[in-house]
Order: sequence, then structure tokens, then C-alpha cells
Amino acid sequence: MSMSRFLCSLSLAATFLLHAQKPVPPAVEEKLPLPPPEQPLPFSHKTHVGQAAVKCHDCHSIKEPGFQAGYPKETVCMGCHMTIKKESPAIQKLAALAKAKTPAPWVKIYSVPVYVWFSHAIHVNEAKLECAGCHGAVAERDVLFKEKPTNMFSCMACHSQHGANNGCDVCHNTQ
Repeated sequence: MSMSRFLCSLSLAATFLLHAQKPVPPAVEEKLPLPPPEQPLPFSHKTHVGQAAVKCHDCHSIKEPGFQAGYPKETVCMGCHMTIKKESPAIQKLAALAKAKTPAPWVKIYSVPVYVWFSHAIHVNEAKLECAGCHGAVAERDVLFKEKPTNMFSCMACHSQHGANNGCDVCHNTQ
């Protein structure tokens, strides 16, 4: 092969490689905190977690396969509210939902995109991380709002801080 043909091939290969590589997207900065969404019932985590010492997993159990921490059944709430604040219009609405076996339509505050594999079970049960690490100081909040970022860069920073794997397939696979 002649030198000019070799250099032409090399130049073509370099051009292809430069265009074939996808640039790493810049960090998307979330404007936080977000305003609290309107919920179907008023609920104070400050009262329940901060003052009554209810634990996160008492209300938000992690069921198989472990992707989400669920919401309590309204009958669980009514276990206490049959006698506590039963005259409150909000508790009366809760009692009606419990009687009808209808879940309250809570508005999610934190979520990850559908292409992200995230397991509450691994983070809470195996890694022993505290819920406040991702969800903020809920025990101090009457109304919850998104105060912590859930973008890839904040998750990777947390993985680095805790010595967890940051490989792409940890969060982006078909598990």
C-alpha cells in the first residue's frame, strides 16, 4: 500500500471514529427544591415520623421485586385514626376511602425514568442506606417536595461516595 493511500485510510478511519462517538450529555441541573404537589389528603411526615416516631418502612413497605416502596393501605392509617383526629374532615375522607377499599391517589414526588433500573430493596435492605439520603429530611417536613436530585450524575456521585459500582449496566440493563 502506498504511503498516500495509507494516510488517506488513516484519515478516513479517524474521521469515522470521531463521528461515531456520541458525546457525553452535560449534567442536567435540576432546579430544586420543586414546589410540593397537591396531595389528595394532608399528611405531615413531621407529625408521624418526627413526633410519633413512625419508621419509614412502617408505611412504605418494599414488596417483591423491590423496585418501589409502596404506600400504606388506608385501613393501616385508620388503625390509629379511628380514635386520633377522627373529627377531622381529612380523616373522614380517609375513613371513606378505607371503607370503600379505594387507595388514596397520592402524587409521587420522586421517580426515575423508565429506562433506569432502580431497586429500593438493594439500597435499603442490602446497602443499608437511610431513606433521608435520597428523600431528604422528611421527618422535619409537614409537606413533602422534591428536594434531592435523582439525575444520573447525583446517583453516580452517591455510588462513588459509598464505593458502589458505577458501571452503565448497574442501572441501565434489563435485570
